[in-house]
Amino acid sequence: MSAAAPRKLPGSLETNRALDRWLSINADGTVTVRPGKVEIGQGILTALVQIVAEELDVAPSRIRLVGAATTLSPDEGITSGSRSIQESGIALRFAAAEAREILLQRAAVKLGVSVEQLTVSDGTVVSRAGGSVSYWDLTGENLLGREATAEAPPKMAADYVLIGRALQRIDLPAKVMGAPVYVHDLALPGMVHARVVRPPGAGMQLTGGEFAEVESMPGVVAVVRDGSFLAVVAAREEEAIRASRRLARVAQWHGGGALPASDPRYLLECETEDEVISEKGEGAAPPQSQTLSAEYSRPHIAHASLGPSCAVAEFKDGRYTIWTHSQGIFPLRRDLATALGIAEDVIEIAHMEGAGCYGHNGADDVACDAVLIARAVPGRPVRVQWMREDEFGWEPYGSPMVVRMQGALDGQGRIASWTHELWSHGHSTRPGGKGGVNLLGAWHLAKPVAAARPGNPPLPGGGSHRNAIPLYDFPRQRVVNHLARSAPLRTSAMRSLGAHANVFAIESFMDELALAAGADPVEFRLRHLKDERARAVVEKAASLAGWRAKEQGDGERGRGIGFARYKNLGCYVAVVVEVSVAETVRVNRAWCAVDVGQVINSDGVVNQLEGGIVQTVSWTLKERVAYDRNTVTSRNWIDYPILTFEEVPAIEVALIDRPELPPLGAGEGAQGPVAGAIGNAIYNAMKVRLRDMPFTRERLIAALV
Repeated sequence: MSAAAPRKLPGSLETNRALDRWLSINADGTVTVRPGKVEIGQGILTALVQIVAEELDVAPSRIRLVGAATTLSPDEGITSGSRSIQESGIALRFAAAEAREILLQRAAVKLGVSVEQLTVSDGTVVSRAGGSVSYWDLTGENLLGREATAEAPPKMAADYVLIGRALQRIDLPAKVMGAPVYVHDLALPGMVHARVVRPPGAGMQLTGGEFAEVESMPGVVAVVRDGSFLAVVAAREEEAIRASRRLARVAQWHGGGALPASDPRYLLECETEDEVISEKGEGAAPPQSQTLSAEYSRPHIAHASLGPSCAVAEFKDGRYTIWTHSQGIFPLRRDLATALGIAEDVIEIAHMEGAGCYGHNGADDVACDAVLIARAVPGRPVRVQWMREDEFGWEPYGSPMVVRMQGALDGQGRIASWTHELWSHGHSTRPGGKGGVNLLGAWHLAKPVAAARPGNPPLPGGGSHRNAIPLYDFPRQRVVNHLARSAPLRTSAMRSLGAHANVFAIESFMDELALAAGADPVEFRLRHLKDERARAVVEKAASLAGWRAKEQGDGERGRGIGFARYKNLGCYVAVVVEVSVAETVRVNRAWCAVDVGQVINSDGVVNQLEGGIVQTVSWTLKERVAYDRNTVTSRNWIDYPILTFEEVPAIEVALIDRPELPPLGAGEGAQGPVAGAIGNAIYNAMKVRLRDMPFTRERLIAALV
């Protein structure tokens, strides 16, 4: 008989079952924790410290976090999708609970009592019968050298001491004091600097150039060419920059392809794979009093990281060592091994923080650049930093999207039917894709490695179709995803993926239907929501804002609401915004209610919602990648403006804590609701409906004419 399959373990324990891969109890009075998720500014490491400290009954100050590295950490894939708490947090919760049980069993033997007679305070185990012993005395080399079982029950919510508190962020002091915590600051002995010279446009091939004159420039170590991959290495960074500019002038390129018009509606002419992702029809179609339709869009959007992507790599004794701010070091290692034609085990990758991007920017690509250049200058660490124009011109973008909505009202002012059709490119071209390598430099080699087939993560999380299925209750609905796999510009994961555009369209259309029904937008949403947690955040956000039924704007100021449950299985978020409309649209205030189930770090959740609101205001009012028929033209902050500090709205966030429920991620919940709320607030203020993001001055004027 075959052995029974091991039972499924919670979170990332399922694929990383070695208990000592996650944590160790040290004789010096500390606990080492090795998560596979990484810090990208979201505060996740602080929350993980709280979880471990809570379950072990030790002070957070005893926790020593080891940054993710392929030699040490559990493989948790990619830090994305607001899944770190559900995957890493839950794994560490059960791992720490199991470690605590093992320690208590040892303590019981040492003290001659039952486990039930023991209590723990900051790692000291005390017996009710007298006597005590510390974790640090009980530990040993093989304490956790076993497979996790997840059988030790974690604490009940009523017993929490740390969970739910606003523990101070552990990563901020060093950043505030200017300590060299970012990969950009890494300085290694003998390190050289490099810059990559890209073609003027996508699809162009390098045919030649007078490279000898660049090689003779001061400080230049080497000019590296492999097919159409071209780079220069120099002793100092300014020398590398100077040489790269000369190299760009002498390099000769040929070919390339024409880009489409920048209006996202080019998607409607693309070849698509069409899929009905939701369809229902309950009973006979009721009589319909009104039918409405509308079309919404968003353009290509850049991650626009404030710090351009950077990596350091060294090739020595046949092995590669890489320092990177990639959000997925294990998938990156697999793609690098394929691109180089080598075994994975000769590549070691360590994560260091970067500027943060909440999505797939150039971090993986610049790591590939650094490796390809390091291969050409063995024995010397190579630091590669993209220039601002590289970041804007070559990072993967958030896909443009077009969404067409149609809905009908019955005689009682309820939605009788609902149709949602969307057009988009794929939202996932990170490393780790099937059938190829998703690294820019690998595509430009003399022996190029084909890109993996672009596409979407599957539902229920989804990609372009993320949040396209409404959480509202309609008797008849049909949702269709039109996926255009071939894209003129590379697209990949942008914070919230398709949820930004889908929820924007859903929430805008809900307001348009509410107006047709003569209903208040808040009440109209509530009449179509059965989910009590959904109703609670809508009601809470309205209460925070002092919402008045059927309130009207004054021609300049107005307010609007937006709601969604992220991925329809994550956090619940409702947002009310107030806008003022003069020469441009400005968001003055935002009131947000969020339900993430059990709150781990209250301040961390609030920070995530605040940051998500600010970023989405910027996307919705300002951001758009511009390009002509040949190349991307948004190459600096003038061409790609973002929200300024002076334009940031006042934000109030209310948490609905449900400690009895599983915790949910918060980082991507606000994007769709905020976009919808802004569009609705503009209509409330001016009685004009803007359906194409960004809501620029030009589009506002065109709508008013």
